[in-house]
Amino acid sequence: MTGGVCHPPSSRDPRVRKSRPPTARAGVLLGLVLGLALFGLVGPPRAALAAGATPIVHGAIDTPHDSTADHTAYEELTGPFTDGPSVTAACLHCHTNAAKQLHQTTHWTWHYDNARTGQAGLGKRNVVNNFCISIESNWPRCTSCHIGYGWEDASFDHGSETAVDCLVCHDTTGTYTKPATLAGHPDPALDLAEVARNVGPTSRATCGACHFNGGGEDGVKHGDLDTSLIQPDFALDVHMDANGLNFQCATCHTTGGHQVTGSRYAPTAIDPVGIDVPGHTDQTRATCESCHGQTPHERRSKLNDHTDRVACQTCHIPAFARGARMTKVRWDWSTAGRMTADGKPFHEEGAHGYTTYTSKKGDFVWGADVPPDYRWFNGTIRYTKPGDTIDPDGVVVLNAVEGAADDPDSRIWPFKVMHSRQPYDAGQSVLALPHVFGKDDTAFWTNFDWPKALTAGMAAQPVPFSGAHDFVDTETYWPITHMVAPKEEALSCNECHAGNGRLADLTGFYMPGRDTFPWLTTVGWGLAGLTLLGTILHGLIRLAASIRARARRG
Repeated sequence: MTGGVCHPPSSRDPRVRKSRPPTARAGVLLGLVLGLALFGLVGPPRAALAAGATPIVHGAIDTPHDSTADHTAYEELTGPFTDGPSVTAACLHCHTNAAKQLHQTTHWTWHYDNARTGQAGLGKRNVVNNFCISIESNWPRCTSCHIGYGWEDASFDHGSETAVDCLVCHDTTGTYTKPATLAGHPDPALDLAEVARNVGPTSRATCGACHFNGGGEDGVKHGDLDTSLIQPDFALDVHMDANGLNFQCATCHTTGGHQVTGSRYAPTAIDPVGIDVPGHTDQTRATCESCHGQTPHERRSKLNDHTDRVACQTCHIPAFARGARMTKVRWDWSTAGRMTADGKPFHEEGAHGYTTYTSKKGDFVWGADVPPDYRWFNGTIRYTKPGDTIDPDGVVVLNAVEGAADDPDSRIWPFKVMHSRQPYDAGQSVLALPHVFGKDDTAFWTNFDWPKALTAGMAAQPVPFSGAHDFVDTETYWPITHMVAPKEEALSCNECHAGNGRLADLTGFYMPGRDTFPWLTTVGWGLAGLTLLGTILHGLIRLAASIRARARRG
């Protein structure tokens, strides 16, 4: 390697396997030249293991690609590589700006400042959730899903270029693994050179390694994202159908400079741009309207009257967790810490084979084919942040979605609502963030001592632990956008336009078939009754007249 130019090795170099023939190279994975442009999304699938022990493992990867480079031919990638950063250093010889680009993304920083709401300091590293609660003080476990290496604590160098993990997004071998407790470092047993020589575009498998496994296990968090989407059929998702359109994540979550469109902190609730074409685009296809436009129903045009009030997903995703995996719908931390009679932690499983209790995390409730909850939504979400005062007598909404029937920028959207019961500081009335992961004596998963775990976890928070804790009910809202059903399974009219329909609890507007005005109902039935009476009288008069006429003629 000289002057920033990549040099293929000599065919006689004993360190390198023989170059593949042209017919095989045509199928070799997209090189980092093009592939790194899709880098922003992370992760592949992994099997559901014991709580807290699930590694990042790439599953089967089968995506079409047309590469202009054969990475098996590059001397820089022959290895051997002792660790992940040494692989990245080799990648950066050619892809000189890749790491700099990654450093500007929320996939890297896990930090987000929302200009729309004015809330700063959001992002995965900062917000409170109602799954594993908080990343702070639990770094190595949580950062196993980071697109970098070695984020072990708050001192992690976000400016390090070789700390970027190229392989977690661009592996195509299906073998790349990031163990659950190594702060993002790969499995030491891996042949990193083999993985590096077989890089390509991102896929459902690579993105899903993290996004399918959010919350610590396959399918736990989102409801519409789990490993059944790696090779889905048409019935599960009409766009990602592996034998059909075979959309990958980046098909809709378009990228540029490693920035991936689509955000959980500032989502797009409506897309007034419509179909994206050159010269008329908002630079993303992460909305239904980007491809289908504002009036997508050609044969049933009356349905187009709904698109300014109802999100496409509301009708076309009638349920979530429709694949091979269930999703977690309730998590109760208040029961965590129970032991067997001999003082040992334990776990229980339900008839469905899913864990329903573990001493480390408490009780779980799972659901499959779950109908969504519906809310008016305009894309604005406000978060309950660490140190914010809460009302422990009610349900604390950790990410409150905003919208209203009289807001022209709002649509009726489907959500998974995650219900949890988690610790709070009873002396300060703030959410309590426990230290759960680690081998030290203050980690809850080691000592099962809430006061110790909360004292350690709250040490770096705006409000230190008062020493008194209790548990509070919380909710988080997760927009449902995947697992789009075939059109034949879309909601029918009477599933919403009915008194006990899906939108029965959504108020603030009048909906035919669901809503009534008592006085109008009385007047209407009265008029109908008078009409019926008049019709009967008219018929009787006609009948009597006919009988009299016949009598005269007879």
